[in-house]
Amino acid sequence: MKFSRIIKVSAFVGALFLIITSCEEELGTIGEGVVGGEPFTTGKQSFDVFAFNKGIEAVQTNQLPLYQLGMFDDPVYGRRNASIVSQLILPNGGQGNPTFGDSTQETEDNADNDDLDTTIPENETVKEVYLYIPFQLPPASLRDNDGDGVENMFDDDSNDPNTDEDGDGVSDNEERIIGSNPFDPNEDGTGEDFVANTFPKKFDLDSIYGDRQEAFNLRVARNTFFLRDLDPNANFEEAQEYFSNQDFTSFEGEVLFEGPVTISDEEMLFFNEDDPETDDIDESTTVRTRLNPGIRVALNNDFFQTNILDKEGQSELLSQANFRDFLRGIRISGVTDTEKLMFLFDLTQANITITYNYQDYNATDDVIETAERDFVLNLLINTNGIVSGNAVNTFTNDPLPIANELDNGENASRIYVKGAGTFTEIRLFDEAENGGGDLINQIRSNNWIINEANLVFYVDQSAGVGEEPPRLYLYNGETNQIIFNPATENNVTNEPLGLFLEYDGILEKENNQGKYTVRITDHINNIIVRDSTNAKLALTLTSNIGVGVVSEAVGTQEPVLDVPIMANINPLGTVLFGSNVDPADEDKKLKLEIYYTQAN
Repeated sequence: MKFSRIIKVSAFVGALFLIITSCEEELGTIGEGVVGGEPFTTGKQSFDVFAFNKGIEAVQTNQLPLYQLGMFDDPVYGRRNASIVSQLILPNGGQGNPTFGDSTQETEDNADNDDLDTTIPENETVKEVYLYIPFQLPPASLRDNDGDGVENMFDDDSNDPNTDEDGDGVSDNEERIIGSNPFDPNEDGTGEDFVANTFPKKFDLDSIYGDRQEAFNLRVARNTFFLRDLDPNANFEEAQEYFSNQDFTSFEGEVLFEGPVTISDEEMLFFNEDDPETDDIDESTTVRTRLNPGIRVALNNDFFQTNILDKEGQSELLSQANFRDFLRGIRISGVTDTEKLMFLFDLTQANITITYNYQDYNATDDVIETAERDFVLNLLINTNGIVSGNAVNTFTNDPLPIANELDNGENASRIYVKGAGTFTEIRLFDEAENGGGDLINQIRSNNWIINEANLVFYVDQSAGVGEEPPRLYLYNGETNQIIFNPATENNVTNEPLGLFLEYDGILEKENNQGKYTVRITDHINNIIVRDSTNAKLALTLTSNIGVGVVSEAVGTQEPVLDVPIMANINPLGTVLFGSNVDPADEDKKLKLEIYYTQAN
């Protein structure tokens, strides 16, 4: 147990002198009987905590920072199938009326009349179309601690740059400098034909749940449902909200891709084509493009020929609004319920690239040549934190096996925490919502200086929890605000869970027993010292504790709820011991622990 805030006697006396001389009124709030020079003692006392499980029917899932795709099979909460419906955005931020090739369609149509050799029918033809959705990666600073070019997951010692993964006698860091492959014992940078940095790098992927060795059956289809940006019920003055339980399956149009995709932690490399006119140079050994690991599938050429290239100069492409009404987007989903893989994606990094050929007039040689260009459609665009476009995550969930444990008004023996599925109302000092005034007044009368206050949640291993979430999030359930002070928090930026370490909430393991300690010292001091309201708290999980934004949700009993958005993008869940436990589990009972200093 950490006692980082327990005040030693000498430090306390010095601090007390400063309080007396500078802030007598504040002293009165912590107890009139505290007098400098008296002996002091420290102690700990526990108080009952009351927990009430609540169910969530649906959450708002458009304008998310990350989107889920695939199936997650939870041993406690059942299966969730996640699919995505997204708009498509024309290049240059949605600039309409694009030109394919060098000339506008109007210019091409006038080729027979302008007497210019440079004006020719360009005959733009789709060569290939690819949808690319990169996997979500941790920040680069967290993936390679020793900077040797080998990410921590694959590094024998992530704090030593001189490890040698492939045993070729060249250290990982030396191979990084040379540009050779640290996982290939036959490549150490000394061969005559060696070309640097022509191997795919391996990445630590932390946003894939399930067996990565299994193929994932993907389906990409045209979406015919019109996603509105603004809500007509709010006089088009508020953003339209879409929820996770919306069913778009009946709005599928042409299937653009259907088949298995494999999951790899290696980047994708694309090499230049060799130029036959340069005999002494092999351009095919040079990497043209690198793509981070992700899903990349070929889409139907004819669809994009008909609906994109052949529409050049027509009203459908005249503006982004026209285009959005015409081609309303795509739906991405799994094909069957048998896959047990789920991914998290940043859709602002995803795109559809249309590569097309066209006839180009070469004025130097006075010939017509075949040229090639790319035309890129984005799904969403992030411009300095402002996201353009619209995409909705939809979930198909099994009926919750623990439905009877939710919304029953009972002080829970087990606390059920599931992203976008449940949350738990936490009440301190009193079960009946009357504020716990008697206990609070008793604490005040004791003249305690509260050094630390903790809620400790133990994982109920007997519930059969699968992958446990790395962090819990406890917040003010009435105002939706954080209950810690960011200005006084201890942060470590090079750790995945390094923010707000005093508040904590991070999963710990002791002899295979998981527990989460949440420090609510500031919150308790606000109640005891500053006479703040003993507000109900809410417990959920989070994918990023630095983001406390909430979005609207629909409860199984309550029609309107606010739920942290970072809980909505997390498929994980856990089961914790509540306070109404059997005697055999008394040591794991949820309780409020207060460490204090008191004047005798």
